[in-house]
Amino acid sequence: MRLPEFTRSTTFRWTLAVSGAFILCILLMFGFILAEAYRNLTADVDALISEVANSIASREPEQRILGLDYYLRADPLRVKLGGLFAADGRRIAGNIETLPASLRVDASAQLVSLVKMNDGVREQLAVRAVARGLPEGGTLVIGRSDYEFTWIAHIVERALAVGLIPALGLSLAVGVFLSLRAQRRIEEVNSKIQRIVAGELRERLPERGTDDPFDKLAALVNGMLGEIEVLVRRLAGVGDDIAHDLRTPLTRVRVSLERARQKAGNLDELRTSVDQALVGLDQSLAIITALLRISEIEHSRRMDCFRNVALGDLVREVGDLYEPIAEDKNVDFAVRAEADTTVHGDRDLLFEAIANLVDNAVKFTPQGGRVELSLLRKGNEAVVRVCDTGPGIPADESELVTRRFYRSDKSRSDPGLGLGLSLVSAIAKLHGFSLKISGGPGCVAELAGLSAAA
Repeated sequence: MRLPEFTRSTTFRWTLAVSGAFILCILLMFGFILAEAYRNLTADVDALISEVANSIASREPEQRILGLDYYLRADPLRVKLGGLFAADGRRIAGNIETLPASLRVDASAQLVSLVKMNDGVREQLAVRAVARGLPEGGTLVIGRSDYEFTWIAHIVERALAVGLIPALGLSLAVGVFLSLRAQRRIEEVNSKIQRIVAGELRERLPERGTDDPFDKLAALVNGMLGEIEVLVRRLAGVGDDIAHDLRTPLTRVRVSLERARQKAGNLDELRTSVDQALVGLDQSLAIITALLRISEIEHSRRMDCFRNVALGDLVREVGDLYEPIAEDKNVDFAVRAEADTTVHGDRDLLFEAIANLVDNAVKFTPQGGRVELSLLRKGNEAVVRVCDTGPGIPADESELVTRRFYRSDKSRSDPGLGLGLSLVSAIAKLHGFSLKISGGPGCVAELAGLSAAA
């Protein structure tokens, strides 16, 4: 017979284990109580019957029968036993039928089995009894049944029946409820996961706002799913962009070669067509090389080349590289790197990132404009800022420009691949830096990272 699904859950099994441990503790506690009660009651009974036996045995022979009879009559609970026996074992008085053979005379109290005579009715009992030898050779036996202990034991049994069984039933009910609840939650999560695996990337795990472990896990997984969805859609868009951007130069190559094959009348015309084809191929190779470079940086986990890098020296080197280029374009170029700050990173990659930012600023700033490269310090952060007076980036595109192949409408007529800022973003992410690009007329790009001296 197959058990219900919830009985195989960890929650239900743990409930059974905890309930079993709870029951065991309760039983051990009641067992200890009974053992202590038996020990104390036995000691009290032994002291009582020994005192009575010594008192009656010390009397004159005629008074012993009266004393025994008085002791047995004062017995509303019918727990007292006593017997006076002659030297030959014959019963003289009392309610004990025969002298127990196992009862030691003049010893401490012990547990024996004897027959009680009660209005002609014989009753076999196990009692605590003592025997005292008499001077004339007879034996006095005084006993008492364990009525008090039996009464306490019955109370404990009723307490266990009334309290423990309902508690066990309640714990099992709670275990079933929690198991069914967890099972429903898991089935709901499984259903969502199956839909996600089937391609429904917009699906999310259910959150109930209870801040329990399930909700916290669901929130983390949903955050991961959101990132995966963005990456998958971005990857699909990148594939389309790659196909679009490679189609144009490759088409030009094909057209140039086809024209050369059909119309080239001499070697010079053929060379001109081949040169045009080579330009298109170089552009395609540049796109592929840039994509591979970005992928290499994004998936790199090696920190072997990370060292403490003096940003002031690095910024001044980039300034020295682009100052002649800006001068040829009649763009005012200024470098301010007075701040003495150091960051932990790859010097070559950081140089490449800053150079890309400066290159974009110089390229898109018109003649007579100004580009400023500066190094600042904000608290524990070192900030490389590149400002220009170019047309700037629309405010709604300030986050889009770091995507691969994305080019603003203002820059589509300018040469470029649309991968420079993607490369800068990848380098910043590898170093744990932040990249901020402001929108509006003019452009301010900031690359900020934690200073190594902090």
